[in-house]
Amino acid sequence: MWAPEVYPFAMHQLPAAYQSYLASQDQHVIDAVRPVLLQSAADQRHGVRITFNRGPTGHQAHVDESIPFGEIIEDID
Repeated sequence: MWAPEVYPFAMHQLPAAYQSYLASQDQHVIDAVRPVLLQSAADQRHGVRITFNRGPTGHQAHVDESIPFGEIIEDID
């Protein structure tokens, strides 16, 4: 019997803009937006909109059909 294969968390290479964005953020923001960046990189169809509000939710991200793949737009909610 053999052990199951272990896959890395990020199986898809992130676009340069996503990597640059993550490099300039603290861990709290990275934890909030990285799953959405990975989702965008997996389907390679749409970019990501990241919003910030001063409430308890802070940074939120979602794949946005109006943004080209590989781009990030930041908004204030």
